[in-house]
Amino acid sequence: MKLYAGIDIGSRSIELVVVDEQGTLMDFFQADTGFDPISEANRILRGVAYDQIMATGYGRGLFETAFDDAQTVTEIKAHARGVVCFFPEATTILDIGGQDSKAIALNDRGRVKKFEMNDRCAAGTGKFLEIMAKNLGFSMEEFGLAALAAQNDLSINSMCTVFAESEVTTLIARGADRKEIARGLHLSVVKRAGGMINRVSSQGPIVFSGGVANNPCIQELISQKLGRQVLVPETPQMMGALGAALILAEKASERVV
Repeated sequence: MKLYAGIDIGSRSIELVVVDEQGTLMDFFQADTGFDPISEANRILRGVAYDQIMATGYGRGLFETAFDDAQTVTEIKAHARGVVCFFPEATTILDIGGQDSKAIALNDRGRVKKFEMNDRCAAGTGKFLEIMAKNLGFSMEEFGLAALAAQNDLSINSMCTVFAESEVTTLIARGADRKEIARGLHLSVVKRAGGMINRVSSQGPIVFSGGVANNPCIQELISQKLGRQVLVPETPQMMGALGAALILAEKASERVV
């Protein structure tokens, strides 16, 4: 039996998934990317059995250079394939990671039809939420729950991380409720994500992948503001690595045939 690995090297974390020839999940791992993603990737791979490996994510080029036998695939294709494994009827994907966000529309065969990506600005990403949570004195786990508990919506006008930080500082100085500020920041992320989603796909359920998909407030606000069902895989941050592994296994199967 041959084993196929997919590794997603993101700005904040690295995910590794191993599947067999039938695409059955055999194992998965996750670790922080750190300052040296290739060293961290080597550490994760140590002792992991696989025959071939495919990389995706922002560090896939580095990985391909460091590992001569590695193949690569774009994040868009990898996330699409991973999501379809969990939700075969999926037509719309929102992926929000550490430093970028993507809205992807799929055709009825699960292939990418259209997509939009924000990778030039931290606004609307996991990094944005991480910075703002720290400024408000919340852990990331507390942040989404605090925003959910807020009684009122509060508007954050700036989407630029630097200016939003200044705006938050001013609101704190004025005595604004921390939970309401948290909700306002979540709303600003959802507003940006919602615009991307509607430009690629205007109807049907939205499958939410990436680490930010674990945030309960973002989940609820997307559904509420867009009037669409939001579906979240059990391990949303693993979709890219899973998709890469499945694509590799399918390519190997085609070569055998």
